[in-house]
Amino acid sequence: MADKNDYRSTLNLPSTEFPMRANLPKREPEMLNKWNEEDLYGKIRESRKDSPVVCLHDGPPYANGNIHIGHALNKILKDIIVKSRTMAGFNTAYRPGWDCHGLPIELKVDEQFRKKKIDKRNLSIREIHDACRAYASSFVEKQKEEFVRLGILGEWDNPYLTMNHEYEAEIIRQLGKLFENGYVYKGLKPVHWCASCVTALAEAEVEYDDHTSPSIYVKFPLETPVDGVDGDIFVVIWTTTPWTLPANLGVSLHPTFNYGFYRVSGGDVYVIATDLAEDFQKECGIESMELLKTMKGKEMDRWACRHPFIDRESLIMVGEHVTLEQGTGCVHTAPGHGMDDYIIGQKYGLPVLVPVDDRGCFTDEFPLMKGEHVFKANAKVVELLKEKNVLLKVADVEHSYPHCWRCKKPVIFRGTEQWFISIDANELRHKALEEIKKVNWIPAWGEERIHNMIAGRVDWCISRQRKWGVPITVAYCEECGEVFQSAKMFENAAEVVEKEGTAAWFESDLSRFLPEGAVCPQCGGKHFRKETDILDVWIDSGISHTAVLGKRKDLPWPADIYIEGSDQYRGWFHSSLLTAVANQGHRPYNTVITHGFVLDGKGKKMSKSMGNVVAPQDIVKQYGAEILRLWVSQLDYKDDVRISSEIVKRSSETYRKIRNTARFMLSNLYDFNPETDSVPFNEMHEFDKWALSRLAVLNRRVVQAFDDFEFHLMYHTVLQFCTVEMSNFYLDVLKDRMYCSPAESRERRSAQTALFQITRTLAKLIAPVLSFTSDEIWQFVPDFKGKAESVHLAEFEKLDYSIDENLTAAFDTIAEIREFTLKKLEEARQEKIIGHPLNAAVTLSMGHDKIEKLGELKHELNRYLIVSQVELIEREGDSVEVEVSQAAGEKCERCWNFDELNGDGLCPRCASVVEKG
Repeated sequence: MADKNDYRSTLNLPSTEFPMRANLPKREPEMLNKWNEEDLYGKIRESRKDSPVVCLHDGPPYANGNIHIGHALNKILKDIIVKSRTMAGFNTAYRPGWDCHGLPIELKVDEQFRKKKIDKRNLSIREIHDACRAYASSFVEKQKEEFVRLGILGEWDNPYLTMNHEYEAEIIRQLGKLFENGYVYKGLKPVHWCASCVTALAEAEVEYDDHTSPSIYVKFPLETPVDGVDGDIFVVIWTTTPWTLPANLGVSLHPTFNYGFYRVSGGDVYVIATDLAEDFQKECGIESMELLKTMKGKEMDRWACRHPFIDRESLIMVGEHVTLEQGTGCVHTAPGHGMDDYIIGQKYGLPVLVPVDDRGCFTDEFPLMKGEHVFKANAKVVELLKEKNVLLKVADVEHSYPHCWRCKKPVIFRGTEQWFISIDANELRHKALEEIKKVNWIPAWGEERIHNMIAGRVDWCISRQRKWGVPITVAYCEECGEVFQSAKMFENAAEVVEKEGTAAWFESDLSRFLPEGAVCPQCGGKHFRKETDILDVWIDSGISHTAVLGKRKDLPWPADIYIEGSDQYRGWFHSSLLTAVANQGHRPYNTVITHGFVLDGKGKKMSKSMGNVVAPQDIVKQYGAEILRLWVSQLDYKDDVRISSEIVKRSSETYRKIRNTARFMLSNLYDFNPETDSVPFNEMHEFDKWALSRLAVLNRRVVQAFDDFEFHLMYHTVLQFCTVEMSNFYLDVLKDRMYCSPAESRERRSAQTALFQITRTLAKLIAPVLSFTSDEIWQFVPDFKGKAESVHLAEFEKLDYSIDENLTAAFDTIAEIREFTLKKLEEARQEKIIGHPLNAAVTLSMGHDKIEKLGELKHELNRYLIVSQVELIEREGDSVEVEVSQAAGEKCERCWNFDELNGDGLCPRCASVVEKG
C-alpha cells in the first residue's frame, strides 16, 4: 500500500516523450534529413509500384527568383493530392518541373553582362546560352530547396527542365508535327509587341493594368457626296491611341447600326451613330445638333474619307466588330496596329501599314515624327490635329491597357512577320472545344471560361526575336525567300540538339540539318539561310504532357490531374490543350483544378510597394512549414484566399489543439501493447464504442473530402473531431477511468484500445496535410503487426465501428445535458457554491423521453458530467433544468470524487484498487 495520503503512485498518470512543444522550425529539417537518408519517397514508390495509377502532372514554375506564397499554395495543394491518393492505395508519382527558357532570364543575364562590362554583341550564342542556363539552374536549386522545406515529396533529383537537351529536342519534334499537320504558318499580322523587350508577345504574356491615355474625338472629312446634305461633312472617330493615326487607312462602321448626319452649331455636319449622339454632344460640349438624315452603316460601305493630316484616302468599311459601348460608332482603323483592324483590312484588300519600328519609334513611313517613340508622340499627334482643325475634344482617360508581364511596361499592337499556329486549320478550334467537354473542371465554371477563351481567340503567335529559347528549325530559300521545312530537317535538328543543346542550331552550318538534296519547292533553289527566331515559352511548357508523360507506367498520358492558378486558363491549361489536340487529337488531362490567388488579410493584392507581402520563408522560419500546410488545408482554395500574420497565428493555435489532442492520447498508451492488450470491439465499454463510431465517421468523411479535393472540409472535420468530440467530451470524461482504474483492468484496456485506434487513424488522416507531425505521432504510436516505418507508407483503412441507434441517441443526449450542466457548474463556481466540478452534486430535471434515451447510461451520469453525484428527476417538457449544490460526503484523496471515505481517505472504488495494488 502507498504511504498514507500520497496515492500518486497508484494512479496511471499520463506519460510520453512526445514533446508538448512542437518546435517545428528545428524539428522539421531533422525529419527531412531522416526522410532523405531513408529514401522515404523511393520506398513509397516501390510500395505502390503494382497499384492503380493516378497521375498529377506538375505545371512548371519559372526558374527565376525565390518562391512566393502563391508557389507555396500551389505546391502544397499538389502534395496533399499526391499523398492522399497514395494513402488511398494508388500509385501516384510526382515529378516536379521548371520552365527555364525565355525573356526574364535573358534580361537578368543581360544585366549581369552589363555589370561585368561585357558587351553581349561580342559573345557567341553558346556563351549566352551557357550564362542563361547557369542562371536558370541556380534558381532551380534555390526553389527546389524551398519546396522541399515545405515537406513536399517528389522526384527532386530527377525533375524535368525545359532546358534539358532531351526536352528541347522533344519541343523541336512536336514543332515538326505541328508543321506536318498543317497548323503553322508565317504571316504579317499585328501582335502584342513589347518595345522595351523588343519581342512579340502571346496573349498569355500580356497583363492588363490601369494606364492613362489621351482620349480624342477626330473629324475625318467625307469625300463621297450625300444626297440631301450640303456643307462640309465629317465622319467622327474616337480613339485612345493617337499615335496609331499615321497608320490609319480607313473608318469602320457597323452594317446595321443607324448613323445620323447632324448639323452642328457652326454649320458642319457630323456623322455618328444615332444611339451615341446624346452622349457625344455632352462629351464634346456641342451646343446644338440637328438630325438631317439617317443611314445604315452598310449603305455607306466603301465611301471615301480623307485622312485628317496625311494626303491620302481613308476607306469606309463595315464590320461586326464595331460596338456602341462608347465613342461614336465610327472606328478608326489601322490594319497594322489592331487585330480587328487587320481582319477587316484583309477583307477590303488594304495593306498592313506599320510606320513603327521594333523599338516603338516612328520610321521613314511617317517622316514628320521619325525616331519619336509612339507614346511620347501622342502629344505631338494631338497638336497636329489641332493645327489641322480636326480635333473636337481631347482629355486624359484611365483605362485597362495591355502590359508586358515581364517588364510591366505598356505594349503596342504592331504588325510584324511572325510564325503562328492557326487556330482554325484542320478544325483545331472545334476539336479543342469538343475535348473541353470531356474534362472534369473544378470549379465547374472553369469549363465555360476556357471554352470562351478558345472560342474567341486569335491565331497563336509562337515566334520570338530573342536568344534564349528553342529555335524554330526551318530555313528560307536565298533566291526567292520561300520557307523550307521538312520532317527530316526537324528530326535532324532534334538529334543534334539532344546531344549539344539549342546553341548548336545557331552556331552550326545549316548543312547539318538540311536533308540531303534539299531543293526549294518554289523556285528549285539550293541555297538556304536559317530562321533565327525562337519559340514562345508557352510552347515549351505546353508540350510537357508529351515530353514528360507516356514514358513511364506511373506517368501515363493523358494526365489524370492538372492543378494550377486561375491565370492558367489562358496559360498552361490553354497551351497544353491546343498542342495535345493538334498533335495527339486528344485532351492532355482528365481533371483540371483551379485555385485562386493569395491576397493579404484585407483582400488586397500583395505588392512590395504596399508592404503587404507575406513570404512563405518567413512563416516557415517563425512557425514551421506545418503551419503553412495547415493554412492551405483550411481554405476553399477555388476562390482567392487571404493570408496575414493574424491568420497564420490562428492556424498555429489550431495546430496546437490538434497536437495536444494527439499528445494526450499518446500519453495514455505508454503501457499498452496492441497485440496483447486490445479489447475486441463488441466487448468494449459503451463510451469507447461510441468514440470509435465517431472515428469511423471521421475516417469516411475525411477520405471522401480528399477524394473530392475538398481539403477545407477535411480540415473542419478533423478540427471538430479533435476539439469538440475528443478533447471537450470523450478525453475529458475518460481521464477518471484512465487514471484511477486498475492499470490492467478491462475498462482501462478498453479505453486504451480506443485511444490506440483513434491515434493511429488520426495520424494517417492528417498525414497529407500535417506531414511532419503525423509522422512524428506515428513514431510514438505503440508498435503493432504490420506497422509501416513511416505514416507515409501506410494506407487509409475502411473502419466498421457501427453502434446501434439507441446508443448513439444516448450519447447525443448526454452531450446535450453536458452543455447545460457545464454552464451551470461555471455559474456555481463564480458564485462560490463549489470550487472544482467534482465538489458538485447535480440535480437534473427532464422529460421522460430524454431519460429513456439515456438508457443504462443514466446510472453513470456523474462520470460523464464529471461531478460527484447526480440526481435524476422526471418532469414534463423537453427542456433540461440543472441545479448545482455541494456534494455530500468527503473528497477522496485519490480520485477527488466526493463519497463516504474509509480511514485512509479513499472512496470505495479507490480503496478496492489500492488494496489489490
